[in-house]
Amino acid sequence: MLQCIFLLSDSGEVMLEKQLTGHQVDRSICAWFWDQILTQGDSLKLVPVIASPTHYLFQVVREGITFLACTQVEMPPLMAIEFLCRVADVLSDYLDGLNEDLIKDNFVIVYEILDEMIDNGFPLTTEPNILREMIAPPNLVSKVLSVVTGNSSNMSNTLPGATSSCVPWRKTDLKHTSNEVYVDLVEEMDATISRDGTLVKCEIYGEVQVNSHLSGLPDLTLLFANPSILNDVRFHPCVRLRPWEANQILSFVPPDGQFKLMSYRVKKLKNTPIYVKPQLTSDLGTCRISVLVGIRNDPGKAIDSVTVQFRLPPCVVSSDLSSNHGAVNVLADKTCSWTIGRFPKDKAPSMSGTLVLETGVERLHVFPTFQVAFRIMGVALSGLKIDKLELLNLPSRPYKGFRALTRAGEFQVRS
Repeated sequence: MLQCIFLLSDSGEVMLEKQLTGHQVDRSICAWFWDQILTQGDSLKLVPVIASPTHYLFQVVREGITFLACTQVEMPPLMAIEFLCRVADVLSDYLDGLNEDLIKDNFVIVYEILDEMIDNGFPLTTEPNILREMIAPPNLVSKVLSVVTGNSSNMSNTLPGATSSCVPWRKTDLKHTSNEVYVDLVEEMDATISRDGTLVKCEIYGEVQVNSHLSGLPDLTLLFANPSILNDVRFHPCVRLRPWEANQILSFVPPDGQFKLMSYRVKKLKNTPIYVKPQLTSDLGTCRISVLVGIRNDPGKAIDSVTVQFRLPPCVVSSDLSSNHGAVNVLADKTCSWTIGRFPKDKAPSMSGTLVLETGVERLHVFPTFQVAFRIMGVALSGLKIDKLELLNLPSRPYKGFRALTRAGEFQVRS
């Protein structure tokens, strides 16, 4: 049972406080928490559960905002962390983003959302579709009306019918002029490559995202051609677990609109679509740098939005960098960003230049790590393929669409 939720800015300011039970949690717990952050550094922000002298603290950090929950009783920590993640997702969806200004400009709506999402310390309504029926998202019209009428609440006067339904994530009596459903495979590749080009780690985190506009109460079945490659699967509440456990089939009644049906990991991949080969040689106070980028395994689709980014070592005084394709920019904080875009067909992109070191520093002792970004439309590099999508209980023949996208996640090359 959670007793209180705080929203903290990146400077430690308490932007919002929501007491959840009769037990009042003092704000001094936030001061203790922030003192620990300042003392132990940002590494403490990676710790989801912290034990203070008086409370257990659960934290989730999103876009510089810390969602902090407190309790004095034993409870499953994953429930608290999952709930905070759901709060962050719902607020980001409602406010079209998540930052300090948006939270402060929409205090009333944030409080109303928390009122509906948790009751007496226990999660209650966490499905975005039902919350939207109960609390209207902020817009220009509602803001003008609140100024004119003096009523700043966006709360509906009627309870959504789905709250008493056996499928609470879906509105009742839905009707669409055209029935359509789109399924997207969205994947991120995390890879670490050593300085000698050896692939240390390569895995994919993926999501099956569905955009559903179907009338009535449809029943969908999604089959993969090779579900055995999936690890660490996680499902939306609409998925029936027994068909998946028995035959690895996704059977579900979808919410209306866009939602994440499932997430997964594919581990121990052996190849990456592109290579990055950095070379740094230093002597007599200067360092010569050369970076070559190219296609290692052709995915069959265009690789675009390619960027290579790295931070110059602290001992570098100035730099002179150029490339045969794209643009190279060095920011004030010594971050170098090489924007390549789409790979050219006639040459391999390369960047080279000279770094001038501080007086008294002969050779480079700290070498940068290169962060790589890319995007490939139409391909799921994990190899996951959708076999078919079956739809039942629909008044007319629906339209079905499938897409795939792979982009770089934590893709780094050591030098």
